[in-house]
Amino acid sequence: MSQQLISRSRDLQRLRDDGYDVEIRSSYLLVKGVPYVNSAKQIKYGTLVSELTLAGDVTTTPNTHVAFFAGKYPCDKDGAELHKIKLGSARQELAPGLVIDHSFSSKPLSGRYEDYYEKMTTYVAIILSPVRALDPDVTAQTYPVVESQEDESVFNYIDTASSRAGIGAVTRKLELGRVAIVGLGGTGSYVLDLVAKTPVREIHLFDGDKFLQHNAFRSPGAPSVEELRAVSRKVAYFAGLYSKMRKGVIPHAGYVDASNVEELAGMDFVFLCLDKGSAKRLIVEKLEESGTPFVDVGMGINLVDDALLGVLRVTTSTAAKREHVSALKRIPYSDGEANNEYSRNIQIADLNALNAALAVIKWKKLCGFYLDLEKEHYSTYTLDGNALTNEDWA
Repeated sequence: MSQQLISRSRDLQRLRDDGYDVEIRSSYLLVKGVPYVNSAKQIKYGTLVSELTLAGDVTTTPNTHVAFFAGKYPCDKDGAELHKIKLGSARQELAPGLVIDHSFSSKPLSGRYEDYYEKMTTYVAIILSPVRALDPDVTAQTYPVVESQEDESVFNYIDTASSRAGIGAVTRKLELGRVAIVGLGGTGSYVLDLVAKTPVREIHLFDGDKFLQHNAFRSPGAPSVEELRAVSRKVAYFAGLYSKMRKGVIPHAGYVDASNVEELAGMDFVFLCLDKGSAKRLIVEKLEESGTPFVDVGMGINLVDDALLGVLRVTTSTAAKREHVSALKRIPYSDGEANNEYSRNIQIADLNALNAALAVIKWKKLCGFYLDLEKEHYSTYTLDGNALTNEDWA
């Protein structure tokens, strides 16, 4: 099945986005799972088939209004055949493994169908109408899971969200080669969750810690008791989790130090999500030396009058602006004050997720995915007052 043909042809992509089970086989278009009424007045499912007229690697106007059907002949709600579309009935193999039983003819008033979306949905509507009289909830729009081909995508199934929203071209701006996430605590794991849903080729995970029970309450997903008992490395746990969705999640089981910091210099972008500020200095210096853009996140949460307050921070460093990091001390290198409740592993998944979202949004701005008019390189979000402040503009 050619996923590329579907993604490049507006009419075929529209069929998929609308939830039809679409397949390309040889030179034919298949819409599978089309409900119909048989002669016994039962609801069954068949496959609607049309030849494909192509202009290179995209569809063009269909050269015939005839369609084919695999299944018993569709009937009305009383079990009588739909004669108004009947052209013929004869079992025929159109291509290896593609056998049809009937042919239909329903010519539009204009004399031809403008595209395959109009053609296939017209026939589906005719066949489905008697079905709706028996059961109004039955539909051909089942939104099936669509697997991707090995050489077409980093995902194990097609990103239909981008195509449905019409932002496929914009999403391709995120097709970086290598992105690293250093630290898979609460914020780092949510950064992974968001970046994993983009077409980045490789996502490198760096962390030497184990995935323990408290991590389950400030990370995406819901690990089972058995998974917690396994006491896996964080990088192994999250690589396994997101490999269900995509390829290219690469674990590095260990903390970043002088022995391996050079690996980060080869990345296209780096997210620093470390709890300990003292571990960051070496990494920041190496990234600045190699010219690698990065975002560093942090939060300071304190307990005051039996309630939590604090600030989330996103510091960005790119070739366009780096001096603020050291000159204005935008990245703290100490391990925090004693009253910083976050250092005690308070489970605040919503703040972890928000800190991660702010960091990923900034990365997407740098890639041109989001419009970036201010080009701020330092942002803080204050809980009290719900205030977002930008500084250090490039």
